[in-house]
Amino acid sequence: MNNILKQIREEENMTQEELSKKSGVSRTTISELETQKTERITNITLENLAKALNRKVTEIFFTE
Repeated sequence: MNNILKQIREEENMTQEELSKKSGVSRTTISELETQKTERITNITLENLAKALNRKVTEIFFTE
């Protein structure tokens, strides 16, 4: 899934672990999303990550 999760996380000066704690999403899932190694992800996970980063889901995911 195309995304700019890592870029936004780094702009917010967050580690994967910090984002994991804030969003309730596992660090492994965050890592897999950042490295484009997963295609299966729930809408709730996307929403939790976006909320933790104060962004809209479409700002992070489904980018070209």
